[in-house]
Amino acid sequence: MTEKVQIERIDNSRGWAMKKFLRLPFDIYSGCEQWVGWFDSDVRALASKQHPFFERNEGAFFVAHREGDVRGRLAVFENRSYNETHRVHHANFYFFDAYEDPETVDALFDAGFSWARERGLEALTGPLGFGAVSGGGILVEGFEHRAAMTMMAYNHPYYPPMLEALGFEPYLDLYSYHIQASKFRLPERVRSVAEKVLKRGSFKVLEFRSKRQLRAIAPEIGRVYNRSLSDHPENYEMSQAELDRVTKDLMLVADPSLIKILTYKGEIVGFLFGFADLSAALQRAKGRLNPLTILSILREFRKTEGLIINGAGILPEYQRLGGNALLYYELERTVNAGGRFVDADLTQIAQTTGLMLSDLESLGATKRYKVHRIYSRKL
Repeated sequence: MTEKVQIERIDNSRGWAMKKFLRLPFDIYSGCEQWVGWFDSDVRALASKQHPFFERNEGAFFVAHREGDVRGRLAVFENRSYNETHRVHHANFYFFDAYEDPETVDALFDAGFSWARERGLEALTGPLGFGAVSGGGILVEGFEHRAAMTMMAYNHPYYPPMLEALGFEPYLDLYSYHIQASKFRLPERVRSVAEKVLKRGSFKVLEFRSKRQLRAIAPEIGRVYNRSLSDHPENYEMSQAELDRVTKDLMLVADPSLIKILTYKGEIVGFLFGFADLSAALQRAKGRLNPLTILSILREFRKTEGLIINGAGILPEYQRLGGNALLYYELERTVNAGGRFVDADLTQIAQTTGLMLSDLESLGATKRYKVHRIYSRKL
């Protein structure tokens, strides 16, 4: 007789449940060439609530097991900032991983539904992460492709039907595009507009040589992020403490030469975040951050031929002044940076951003190669 599924809630940072929460996905995806795992230290900071996200938000972390054999995990949150930004009363979920075991998944989400109902919330929506570059959605197309570091999740094909069997319905799709660097060129009309904008002198592009320079300007970048992207349905307005934490985390994988900041008359109005694709090094790390894995990451910086674009925005009032053309101009320059990259991924662009999707297709980013779906279920 099959043992009944038991749900364990994490209540400390070092116990059995925490260890299983951290390591379960490495077991589920053992041997999977497409999956890229988070560092244990980053997940532990969230699961033990030692992260600035929890300065004003609540959450619960669960593992499901049968007599100690762990079969799944789930995190649920009341993200007050998200709810205020979008004027909803939802709980969000993230860190959902499970074997193909519907009974386990039922038990996990029953715990999540109960937790959300106790707080008077009206729906459970996700996977939705922690803003900026944490990635969201369940992969529903593109299972043959590797994840873009931890900025874009990977999951087995059985995940979507298991969620749909629980009554979850599509809420938002996020599209990712593949670019072959040798074929990515701006239309001449866009290039002409961008060059004229630069010649006039009001717009400038800031470039960086060191992480110290990036850190110095990070608070201003965060302000523009909140104004330009926080109202997108997968994002929210982050606190300064959250932005500081994101900056700290990204510095490990940031290449300053791939970060571009747009200014107008000296004021920061836009940004383009590029990252060397370090997915192979993160896979080798297997969640462990130590001197050897840091050395492996540094080596991957030099050898990778992949680029990830995860974050591009400009304040609305500057788009019609030529800012959009300049943003795409810098995108082309970044993709073709000295012949360094062969491929580029433009990750997780919301289906609701019609202008951006139309622009990318006109620029030659015609291969939509992944779709991540955010689901929602009313409670």
